[in-house]
Amino acid sequence: MAYGIVHYFPGGTREQYEAAVAAVHPSESSLPDGQIFHAAGPSDGGWTVMAVHDSKESWERFRDSTLMPRMQAGIDGGFATPPQETAVDIYKLMP
Repeated sequence: MAYGIVHYFPGGTREQYEAAVAAVHPSESSLPDGQIFHAAGPSDGGWTVMAVHDSKESWERFRDSTLMPRMQAGIDGGFATPPQETAVDIYKLMP
């Protein structure tokens, strides 16, 4: 079952997002293994990132092996604080 994650970064900016995504995605034109959707943009008072993985396990693998280690090490120019996170068991995913 697909699994979605929404990260909201209060006070976050496009520049911080660009720095963070460059550090955790394999390239600008590809997604991490298991990720099938990625969207990001400004939202009320900050920046929101939405991702859908093919499974919860895929998300956890990316989170534990790539995202968290790189964020904990510090990303130059990246987000200053951890995000507020919402997880979603995807019921329906339309192409």
